[in-house]
Amino acid sequence: MKKNYATLVMAGLFLMNLPAQAQEANYDESNVGTYTLPDALTSLNGQQVIKKKTWEKIRRPEILKLFQDNEYGILPNAKIKTNYRIIEESDNALEGKAIRRQVEITFSGNNQTRKMLVLLYMPKGVKKCPVFVAPNFQGNATTTIDPAVIESQFSTYERAHQTSRWSYDRIINSGYAVATFHYYDIYFDANGKLAETIYPLFGITSDDDLQDNTGKAITAWAWGCSRVLDYLLTLKNIDKKRTIVMGHSRLGKTSLWCGAQDQRFAMVISNNSGCSGAALSRRNYGETVPRINKSFPWWFCNKYQSYNQNVPSLPMDQHELLALIAPRPVYVASAQEDRWADPRGEFLSLQEASKVYALYGYDTLQGYSFPAPNEHLWKGNCGYHMRTGVHDVTDFDWQSYIEFADRHLK
Repeated sequence: MKKNYATLVMAGLFLMNLPAQAQEANYDESNVGTYTLPDALTSLNGQQVIKKKTWEKIRRPEILKLFQDNEYGILPNAKIKTNYRIIEESDNALEGKAIRRQVEITFSGNNQTRKMLVLLYMPKGVKKCPVFVAPNFQGNATTTIDPAVIESQFSTYERAHQTSRWSYDRIINSGYAVATFHYYDIYFDANGKLAETIYPLFGITSDDDLQDNTGKAITAWAWGCSRVLDYLLTLKNIDKKRTIVMGHSRLGKTSLWCGAQDQRFAMVISNNSGCSGAALSRRNYGETVPRINKSFPWWFCNKYQSYNQNVPSLPMDQHELLALIAPRPVYVASAQEDRWADPRGEFLSLQEASKVYALYGYDTLQGYSFPAPNEHLWKGNCGYHMRTGVHDVTDFDWQSYIEFADRHLK
């Protein structure tokens, strides 16, 4: 087995902690409590936003800064040099249906270097491919049975360990390309690892260098997604107008934050992103802001922890994060058994965000009920489904994303 002892111990401790968390969490709608959401269409000076120009020039920048200052944080300004090197390529991948390219991206800054390995599959015979950018949890080689895929530098898992989450055949057969990278290449998903992340490139080598609004893991992973897009946009056979960022769980939070900031992405997908992702923070259901900050203090900026005892005092909520993606298509997906991620809270968040899409003439989700499992609710440029099953990515999810993208990006 390739998993090391430390990995097994960490996994065991995490799993042992889950029952206690689940027992303490609220899963009763009658105990959610009352809450008032900040109005995405009212500016900080009280001005009502009724035109898309006002949204784009005044309100959207206000909301973006609120998330930068209070939740996700920002990266310091720094000159980062980037170099691309193709280290493997084949035009006969996935049983001859795809072109495989493996690209090493080297970042340099402040006398430091860091590397990330990108795995890219592109359908053969498609001159302009739409593309999914989707980071992975366990390493590039764990996403496929393809023996030519190079193992990621920090992966501790067996090859093909997590293939169930990657519907490469469906993606390629549908005419889409897909690019993935191991999120550890950018930022270790653990406390006390900051010096081993990309942060020394920005002159940050310890927690003492962090300001209240300095981003941490979520912001770093989002930065990584954008750097993959930088590379993809240099390729002649990638359609620059049909780029999609997709993520699951904490990487779903990442995809939303990435898409909110990087408007080059034409579509944004959140798969089971839950608390501090698509779900409303003010709902007392499943995982909450104080819980997530206690369990994962390295995900968000330090300022976010100051709201642990008073979540209603947050100057924004997650529906406004989704609204930042307007008017581009946004898709939020939940899982019926993933109560920890609050599926209803994810839906209500998207429903509220859809009001901003109305500024652009799109239909909203207002007046629609929470959909039944495995039913799609696609209105305007907003998509939602809650599939049966647990916290995961399935072929049903990928099929839904592809169909939604076909509808909105062609």
